[in-house]
Formats: sequence, structure tokens, C-alpha cells
Amino acid sequence: MIEGPLAFQMRRFAAAQANDCGLQILNLPQVAARLAGGFAIPASADQLEPAIQEALDEGGFDELERVRHLPGMTRAVFRALRKIWAADFDLSAPGRDTHRRIADMYRIEARLKSRLPQAAMTPRELRDAALKRVRHAPRIVGEMRIEGLSFIAPVWRPLIEALHQVVPVEWIAPTGTDAGWFGGTIVRLDPASTKQPAVVSCADVRHEVVESLRWARQLIASGIAKPNEIAIASANTTAWDDHFLACSEGTGFRLHFSHGVSALASRDGQRCAALADVLMHGLSQQRARRLFAVTRGQGLPPDELPDRWLDAIPRGAALSSVSDWRRALETADRQAPGRVSVDATARLLEVLAKGPNAANEAAAMFLHGRALRIWQAATRSAPTDAIELSLRGIRLASDTDAADAVVWCPAGDLAAAPRPHVRLLGLTNRGWPRGSGEDPILPDHVLPADAFDVDPVARADRRYFAVILAAASGSAVLSRGRRGPQGGRVGRSPLLQNRTETVLPRERIPEHAFNHSDRLLARPEEATSIDQVGSAGRCWRNWHVERLTDHDGCFQPGHPAIKRSIERIQSATSLQRLLQDPLGFVWKYALGFDVPQEREQPLTIAPDEFGKLVHKLLRRAVDALEPKPGYAKASDIQIENALENASSVVHAAWPLERPVPPRLLWTNTVDYAKAMALAGLLRKDINEDGTRSWTEVAFGQSADFEAGRELPWDPTIPVKIPGTPVSFRGTIDRLDMRSNPFAVRVTDYKTGAPPKNAARIVIGGGAELQRALYALACRQLFEEEPRVLARLLYLAGEPFEVRLQDVDAAIVRVGDFVTEVVAILDRGNAVPGRLAYGSSNDLRLAFPASPGYERRKRVAFDRAAGGLYKFWNMA
Repeated sequence: MIEGPLAFQMRRFAAAQANDCGLQILNLPQVAARLAGGFAIPASADQLEPAIQEALDEGGFDELERVRHLPGMTRAVFRALRKIWAADFDLSAPGRDTHRRIADMYRIEARLKSRLPQAAMTPRELRDAALKRVRHAPRIVGEMRIEGLSFIAPVWRPLIEALHQVVPVEWIAPTGTDAGWFGGTIVRLDPASTKQPAVVSCADVRHEVVESLRWARQLIASGIAKPNEIAIASANTTAWDDHFLACSEGTGFRLHFSHGVSALASRDGQRCAALADVLMHGLSQQRARRLFAVTRGQGLPPDELPDRWLDAIPRGAALSSVSDWRRALETADRQAPGRVSVDATARLLEVLAKGPNAANEAAAMFLHGRALRIWQAATRSAPTDAIELSLRGIRLASDTDAADAVVWCPAGDLAAAPRPHVRLLGLTNRGWPRGSGEDPILPDHVLPADAFDVDPVARADRRYFAVILAAASGSAVLSRGRRGPQGGRVGRSPLLQNRTETVLPRERIPEHAFNHSDRLLARPEEATSIDQVGSAGRCWRNWHVERLTDHDGCFQPGHPAIKRSIERIQSATSLQRLLQDPLGFVWKYALGFDVPQEREQPLTIAPDEFGKLVHKLLRRAVDALEPKPGYAKASDIQIENALENASSVVHAAWPLERPVPPRLLWTNTVDYAKAMALAGLLRKDINEDGTRSWTEVAFGQSADFEAGRELPWDPTIPVKIPGTPVSFRGTIDRLDMRSNPFAVRVTDYKTGAPPKNAARIVIGGGAELQRALYALACRQLFEEEPRVLARLLYLAGEPFEVRLQDVDAAIVRVGDFVTEVVAILDRGNAVPGRLAYGSSNDLRLAFPASPGYERRKRVAFDRAAGGLYKFWNMA
């Protein structure tokens, strides 16, 4: 008889090596089931957890009624019942129902027994059934040997004693075994080694994993040990599992997880996670894309959808409801018939939109095979509302075989099948031994722990520690982290008292590396020969010198990439970047740096997106009023009606194009933007007849641009900044044109609050270019050079107008500013400007995090910037 998955694999391997035919390798419940006969089997967790869940759902409890639906309740009751059964504690015995909590547990036990399959039995039932047929043991099981068990639960002891009376039973007892009750033959194992184990301390849990893999690789490479002679263990493996899973790639040897690998590390687990994400957090395009991508290829309804149908959906759209998805799909179907399947897709989305209540229905549509089994196991152990937590606890069998691999396992598994070379992790004051604590279902004031918790965790951890070290005939290393999984400092385990430890720094050069990257860390001269590593090293050194280097914006004068970025048609945004932050301009437009956009559903929209929303409302409202009756002649009621219609269209269409907040917040956002747009529209300031108005007037666009409406000019005519190689394009927020005498007024709407010195601002150091650029576009695009009035109109609160007093001087100032920046870039210097270190700069991440970088380079940057500072400081 053995115990644990590692012992089973290793004992089977030993039997195969010895050609030991006819040997039966069983654990205690399997021995009892064999004796009980009648197809009896031990009730498994897969059978017990659903039965417990159904027993809890039935209700009618005295104390557990209020908490029976809480997440984790099923698992907590299961753990309590396992302790009760292991202790051979009879809940139905006279006098046991004096406390209502114990009566509730007895009620649950009775209910689950009635729900189990007829052949499945609880440990007490199985033991009693085996005792009735113990006389048949000589023919059924024959001579027995107990190997690797250091503790046998009281529930099985009567069966072991009864077997001892009819067949020979030998117990190979490790160090510290509690065998005083056993009357059979006991073979005590002497310690395999008297050598003291080495004790080391690492920086944290990940560093422990790295050092343990280095240690295992060294043992294998040096020929000291084979993989199946090496084990790494901890009392609780949770904190180390993910690190072992990530670091084991590239080690050159196989690593076996005896307790299984997290289901979320597999593709099937990720299918379950993607479905849980949609059900728990609602529809969004990002979640739906992930779900449909990972669930294809299973022969389920998602496979019936057209290939690459998601390519027809705009990636920026929020799509947080089925109605939004349907409208987006219908739009895509009109544009490219047959590319999407509207009805089939909508049916799947309608199920997902039901949320956790449709968990089973959604699982049947999106999961199959092992993925469906993982989902069912997760929903058995906890309510659907806690599916994300329960999925983390599901484990799958390791793909490797313990017989030819280094093993990573809980200490309990290793104690049942010890190995010569062991490394024990997590020997901290709270990690080993662990604290037993009170049972959440049966705390001490209900039932003393000694009555039903016959093998407390703390006692078992100490016993496993002694068993593992006693069997370590080769080498043993005890490891602890100086910081725990959460980063806090932790102390030494009581098991390490009076043991001298060696401190291992995280950055130390190891004697033996465990993978390629670790080897490069140990050989800096070899690492620097790799281009990427060498470049990173040079960049780090260059950041710490005061002069400007290739990593500070210096490049070859007249570089073709810089030339192309300047000769491209600029927008107002790129021009602002060019003037306010030349280095950022080079990063973004010459090198193509960009920042990934957050596509999760936001609670608010960004200020620039809100400005676009206001402009959209203004354009649609004014376009609806032109040419009849004309914006200039329209009454306030007509303007309000046009804006109301525009807001209805934008409210429905905007979520199909970009992320928007949840429905209620989105409605409030549109209402606020509508109020701001109305304030701007009612401030017409137009009294003359023969005045036409346009909004969002395009200019300087590419040759294939189609306006789709009447404009005052050809929008494809190029517009250049005089005296510079720079052409630009854009859209004028609002243009009012008077025919007699010919005059033009351009308006740049601002949705923010006006600054204190708004009247003094001309170009604002490059931040306020629109008015001057709009005026320049009008000068170049109208055949007759009109009189141009340029203004800013702040819409937040009471509308506030700021006119550009001298349009000609502003245009000249912009030209001089652009000329100076282009000259600096031509010389091969791209300096960070006033925008570079601002919190709103989306490229700030490309700078070193330390503020010391800016201080070191400030003098050199000032010298390279030359005359730019006078422009940056201009109003």
C-alpha cells in the first residue's frame, strides 16, 4: 500500500524495473474497495462536491442557512467532512447533535450519501463494508506491505488490524512514524545520511525557484544524480507554481508537477477563462474577440461563423450590448455581404449577455471535451459568481512522468516517495510548518480540533520534514526567501534554528546556469557580443554621461528618415509635437513609436475624445441647417432641434466606432457635450445677410479624399507654411464666410476652461496653433485674399471668445518656429521640449524613469536646442 500520486508512479516504475509481475499497487481506500466487492469504489471529489452543493442548496439548516450560498462553502464543507471521516468521528452518535452546527453537518452528510452513486462510498462506509469481508483477504489481497506512509488515519486502523489477523502485513516505517497502535511487523528505516543539510536564503520566491533549478541542473550535468533522483518540494506549492512553470522552459531537463499543473496554463483552461471573463464582466469587443479566437476549432457553434468575421468589426468600437453588436454586424454586412453572419452571431452574443445565470448554456456552446470538464469542475466547487476564483484552483495532470524527471511537489507527496537529492523551499516562520488554525465550519467552540483533526497541518509538516531529510542519502538543501510572495519581509522557520545559512544575492554569478539567459548572466563578456544586449548596455552607459549621445536624440545630419517625417503632410497634432517636443516627433513619426490604446470599457472618455464628440455634434447640427434655412438665419428652436437629432445619431453611432463608458455614463456624457455644443451654436455672432457657415471643413487632404458635401474650396489643394518645407492638413472647427464684403471668420472650439491669460496667447509656445493655421489655410485656398478673423471659443461654462489680434504676425511666428526646429533636426539633434516630461505625454515611458537623467542632460540639451527656448517661452 502506498499514498499519493508521486508514490504510485515511482512504485510502479520500480516494479517494472524489477519485472515484478502480479504486484498490486493500491492505496488504503482502494484496498478497502477491493475487499468490499460489489463494484464498490471510494467516493471521489468529483462525486462528493456536486452532492455537497445539492445538499446545501436544499437548505433547512439551523446555523449554516445564511452562509450556504457563499463562494467556497462547498469546498469548506468538503474539507471539514474529510477530517471528520479520517478521524472516524460519528456525527450520528448519541449526544453528538447537542450543537446545531454538528446537527447541520450530520444533515449534509445524510443528504450527500443519498445523492452518491450506489457503488460510491464514504471512507467509514467503505471501511465497514471491508471489515465484513476481511476473511476473504488471503484470496483477494494476499500478503501486504505498507510503504512510505508515516501516518494512517484512525478510520483505516481497524481495517489494518483486522487484515493483520488474517494475512501478513509489514509496515516499512519512515522516521517519525506514528505506529504505536499497529500490531504487525514494523521495519524501521534508519536515516540514510548523517550529514547536515546546507541552508541558504534567497531574495524572494522567484529567486528560490531560479536557485533550485540551477542546483538541479548542476547535479545532472556533473553526473552526480539522475533526474529521477532529484526532488524539489515545499509545504505548500502555491507561491512557487507559476514561477516553476515559467522558468522550467529551456532548462534542458523535464520537470514533473506531482500535484498537477494549473488548468489556466493550458489552452483549454484559457478557453474557460475567456468565457468566464465575458460572463462575469459583460460584453465588450476585447473580451468577445478573445473568446471567439480561443474557442474555434472545437466543432461548436463558433466554428459555423465565417472565417475572419471579426476583421469586419471596427476595433475601436465599444460594443457593450447585443444591440450595439447587431448594428455593427448589420453595417459590416451591408458593406461586404456574406462576410459576417448577423443572426448566428447575435444568438451566441445573446447567451453571453445573460451573464453568470447562463453559465451552463454558454459552456455548452463554447466548450468541449477537456475544457468543458474543467468548467464543470470549477462550477461544482463554488457558485458561478465565483467562477474566476475556482478556475484558479483546478489542476491538470502533468505531461511528464515522474520516473524520468526532476519532481516539484508538496512535501506530503515527497515524504511518501523520498529521493536521494532534495531541496526544500519556503522554510519561513509562517511557511513551514504552517499554522493549523481553526476549521471555518467546525471551530473550536463547536468541536475541539483534537476531536476530529487527527493530523493537524503543523504536525504533518514537521513529520514530512523529518522523513524527507532522513531519506536524503545524496544531498539536501534547505531554502527560504528573505521576502514573501507579497514582498514583505519574512523570518526563519523554527525548523532552521541553530543552523547556519548562506545568503545568496539575487545578482550573483552562479556556478552552473539553468538556461541560456542564466548562462549569459554568468558570462557578461559573452552577453555583450549579442547585439541587443550590447546595445542595451551602451544605452545604459550613455544615459549616465552628461554629453549627448546616440541614445539621447543625436543622429546623422540630414538623415533620410527625418527628412521623410518632415516632408509628410502634417496635421495640427503632429505640428504641435514637432514644435513642442522635437525628440517625441522623431520617435513617433520617424521611428514609428506608438502607445497601445486601452480598449477596455472606460468610465470616462479622454479630454481629446470629448472634444471630438463636441465637434461631431457641432458639425452634424450645422450641416443639418445648411443651406436651408442656413445656420445664420436659423432660430434657436431650429438649432436646438438640429442638435437634438445630431445627439441621437451620435449617441447610437459612437459606440460602434470607439470605446465609450457604460450606458448611463455615456448618456450623461452625450448630454453634457450637447449642452456645450448648444452654447457654442447659440453664440452665432452673425448679423449680415449672405453669410454661410460650415463646420469641420477639411483642407490639405490627399488626392483620394472625398468630402461628401459642399465645401467652400477644393479640400485636396496643398497648404504650406511659407518659408518652410512643411505642408499641413486639418479640419476647421467652424468657418463663417461673408460674401459682401468678402470676409472669413474661423473658430477653434475649446471644451476645456480658458487659461487666466487667454487674451495674451498667440501660439502658446506651439500649443495653440489652430487659429493661425486655419487663417493661413483661408489665405491660400481662397482665390481672393479675404480679410480673416481667427478666434478661440471656450465652451465650458459661459462661452468665452478670444480673438487673434494680429493674424499676419502669428503666421510669421509659426513659420520662424518651424524653420528653427527643422534646422535643428537637419543638424542631427532631436531635443526634448517642454511637452516631453509632462504627465500628459504618452511617450514619457520611453525616457528613463529616474529624474536624474533630465538633470544630467539639461545643459547639453539646452545647448543643442539653441534658439528654441525663445519660442517655447513665447505666449
